[in-house]
Amino acid sequence: MLLSTSYKISRTLVIASIALAAVSCKKDGNPNNLPAVSTATYEGTIDGYKSSDEVYPDNLIAYWSFDDTKNELKSATAPTASANDTYVTGGVRGKALNLAAGYLYYATQFQAFKTAALKSFTISTWVKILNNGSKRTMLFQLARPGIFNGNINFALNTNSFPATNTTTLRIQPTFMTVGGGTQDNLNNNLSPTIGMDKWTHILLTYETNTGVFDIWADGIKVGGFPNRGVGNNLFNAYEPSELIFGSNYNGIPGKTVSTDVSFAPMTGQIDEVRIYNRALPDAQIKSLFNLGKANK
Repeated sequence: MLLSTSYKISRTLVIASIALAAVSCKKDGNPNNLPAVSTATYEGTIDGYKSSDEVYPDNLIAYWSFDDTKNELKSATAPTASANDTYVTGGVRGKALNLAAGYLYYATQFQAFKTAALKSFTISTWVKILNNGSKRTMLFQLARPGIFNGNINFALNTNSFPATNTTTLRIQPTFMTVGGGTQDNLNNNLSPTIGMDKWTHILLTYETNTGVFDIWADGIKVGGFPNRGVGNNLFNAYEPSELIFGSNYNGIPGKTVSTDVSFAPMTGQIDEVRIYNRALPDAQIKSLFNLGKANK
């Protein structure tokens, strides 16, 4: 049977429509027209970062590398006094600060640590430390002249166990409140491994909107009592303030403020101290740990 010309045309149009529909239904691999991304951009990165310097740089308000300098690098502030301190190789990045019953003391009111400037914070540091069975260690203190407790007291309970115990370090930081009291946290269950042959990452975060005060160790949240409340329990950075690494006032000749001898100048190493004016998100805290492990 011969097909009519109109039938042939109709059949051709149907076939063409089916073919066009098939092409139209083909999945587009870039429906939002996003720019192309090269894998080379991420080569050598950890969690998308090339170094710790790339983690929230706009919120980094103080930084000590201890790479042949004791100066705070954001402000170029040098310490007022120090004792029993040296630089050692083998730091997390470059060199590190070694304290042999020593300290660094900055009799300086940092602009970044004034009351109006510091509401929330993150303090990140790497340490090599041992328990000693007798004295506590003040890793870092945002001190208040003439007062035993500072605005922030980054305290390690190295008195809790003998030096042979490297599986448990009790970390018990405190802060001053707007009501004039103190709040603390403690890792009463979880703990990092420590030792003079191991860099341990210890980090504090405080969020003023919630009153949450967290302790992190080696990329894990370890504090048992993070919810410190709001109102009169909120953190306050009283002025004037000073900075001390490795001690409090009672361990610095001529600066003693009380008869308390529970702390002794630090024996151990410190490196890569970073202070931010916000509580870092969990992912970035873990990134700082991962980057440090890779010496980045």
